Amino acid sequence: MTAALAKPFLSERVQQFVKFCLVGGSGVVVDMGVLFVLADPKVLALNVAISKVCAAEVALVNNFVWNELWTFKGCGPGRARHSVRAGLAGGESGAQRTDAPDLRFPRLRRFLFFNAICGIGIVFAVLLLHLFHSFLGWNLYLSNLLTISLVTLWNFGMNARFNWQCAPMHSASDLGSNWTRKGARVRERVDR
Repeated sequence: MTAALAKPFLSERVQQFVKFCLVGGSGVVVDMGVLFVLADPKVLALNVAISKVCAAEVALVNNFVWNELWTFKGCGPGRARHSVRAGLAGGESGAQRTDAPDLRFPRLRRFLFFNAICGIGIVFAVLLLHLFHSFLGWNLYLSNLLTISLVTLWNFGMNARFNWQCAPMHSASDLGSNWTRKGARVRERVDR
């Protein structure tokens, strides 16, 4: 990736990460609220384990919706997005728009992937917390904070890379006069 593309792309990724963390914070509030309603003896008094599973899934739905509409707006298969990568890989046609709609339920696919990635993240969280606290003997809350940080990076990285597949928001015309039909001058700048 050229330096001209890397800086805006990294800046966009940092903004997405901050949004992802804010959405995660809203998910904590949703999780706690649903858990309270379902498990508290003064409200529904359901089984705590079942209540927690329901609360976690409601929080995941909340997080998916906000990430879909806000954090990764404009990203993902089936979404309009300009991509220089498509142009560089486009061969004869040069820069191409990647806005052909995926008509096979892309939002449902992203939702299922989001659940799977976050589910794997929960497994990692349990394993890491056990490793840090039980095996290494670290403080429970320090261990949990480190675990949350690592799993947040996992969830964000995997979702950004494989689920929403964001590319830099630049078209070939943004690269100015150094763009040619096959991208030769762009490759020349990369090789320097």
